[in-house]
Amino acid sequence: MKTIFMYGPPGAGKSSVGRALAQALEMAFVDLDVEIEQSSGSSIPQIMAEWGEAGFRDIESAALRRVLKNPGQVIALGGGALLREQNRALAESRGRVVVLMAELETLLRRLEQDANQRPLLAGDRRARLSALLDQRREHYHSFGLRAVTDGLTCEEISWSLQIGLGAFRVKGMGQPYDVLVEPGRLDALGSLLRENQLNGPLAVVSDENVAPLYAGPLLASLQEAGFAAALVTIPAGENSKTIETVAELWRNFLQLGLDRKSTVLALGGGVVGDLTGFAAATFMRGVPWVGLPTSLLAMVDSSLGGKTGFDLPEGKNLVGAFFPPRLVVAAPELLGTLSLFELRSGLAEVVKHGIIADPLLFGLCSSGLPAVQTNLVEIVQRAMAVKIKVIEADPYERGLRAALNFGHTVGHALEKVTNYSLRHGEAVAIGMVVEARLAEKLWICSKGFSNQLAAVLSNLALPVAIPPGLPRADLVAAMRNDKKRAAGVVHFALPEEVGTMQVGVKVENLDMVLGDY
Repeated sequence: MKTIFMYGPPGAGKSSVGRALAQALEMAFVDLDVEIEQSSGSSIPQIMAEWGEAGFRDIESAALRRVLKNPGQVIALGGGALLREQNRALAESRGRVVVLMAELETLLRRLEQDANQRPLLAGDRRARLSALLDQRREHYHSFGLRAVTDGLTCEEISWSLQIGLGAFRVKGMGQPYDVLVEPGRLDALGSLLRENQLNGPLAVVSDENVAPLYAGPLLASLQEAGFAAALVTIPAGENSKTIETVAELWRNFLQLGLDRKSTVLALGGGVVGDLTGFAAATFMRGVPWVGLPTSLLAMVDSSLGGKTGFDLPEGKNLVGAFFPPRLVVAAPELLGTLSLFELRSGLAEVVKHGIIADPLLFGLCSSGLPAVQTNLVEIVQRAMAVKIKVIEADPYERGLRAALNFGHTVGHALEKVTNYSLRHGEAVAIGMVVEARLAEKLWICSKGFSNQLAAVLSNLALPVAIPPGLPRADLVAAMRNDKKRAAGVVHFALPEEVGTMQVGVKVENLDMVLGDY
């Protein structure tokens, strides 16, 4: 993971937030001022008194170059460390700069509680700080990633920064792994693999639609990085999500000479990810795998959480395993090649994530398709964040994680009965509206919620009604085979309002779910 620099005025929280962020991402933390004091044997006020501000800046620049010999850190900088253009250029070439800001009163209150002396604020602290903020305001606002820290805990600020950075560390399912939203980073995948101690030979699994677009450049970059890498292509579409395809992957892995220390890469959408992950989980009792999602649906949902598997004729995803990847890298520019049809399909899961835990994300989706298309990076980052929060709280779906199944019991039944002529996102969109109406019937959410949801989905050009003519008995039978049933009873995850879900809702009469259809 790239180095992250915490920057901003005195009292903004650079050190405290930096420590929280470093802990969340399992990265080393460095306070540059502490590094300067330890290496020089003098306090910052002593250095300023002896050498002046210009001399201190020289020492600070040398310290920055020194700490950057170690990659992948969270570094808290002094409030003026990047005023020097060479320092700024160095920091921006090595990672991301985050500027923390706060109101003057907040900064003063924090500084009063801080035992550290601030030479540049000596005397009338309020007047000196106000003048410093005026002097540096344009400088601080020249950085693209900024966060206001007033009234928030370090943990809340850290989480908002992870969303803004598109950098997450997923824990709770064995070995933690990084999830990165990294424009252009597939070209540098080799270095990311080495950072994560992932070895070759590599098998890149893709499908007949995605491989012609991205496999060639990816293989070339991996080979240039010194990896032995080969492509394995499977048929595109849900109909290939079978044990026969998994067996073909196993045979290809053998032919390519993969062993237990090799790595498998899943380059594609949800089907590729599910099949590749399951094949990796079971080949030689488990080999590392990496998710390289190329669709919106895969980026925000199926590539996260380690659910792998395949379908049976009786239903979707009935056989599988929890086997988390070792790394997930999402390059949003790949979404530019998606058809509008595929993009809309992924947006159903985005809307679902907004309903589950992020009203702001739901609001973004409510703005309509053009607004969504211009904010795809934020959409991906916020939707990812919802799923990561949920799977960390409940890795193996024993409680809260079941909220992610909203719309899926009906959705999976629709996919099966239509023989997958309905795409997953289309089926889930319909399923959410149907299940929201069920929530209204059960007095779990207020009347009109399903209509509000249907309006948002329709505005994204997604279907909201069960297609006419589908056999009702077949839909009920498909729901009865849903993997979320227990003791013969299907359990639903239903919304109370945007941002709040109720899980484990038992429904014995599945005819009631379909209503008047």
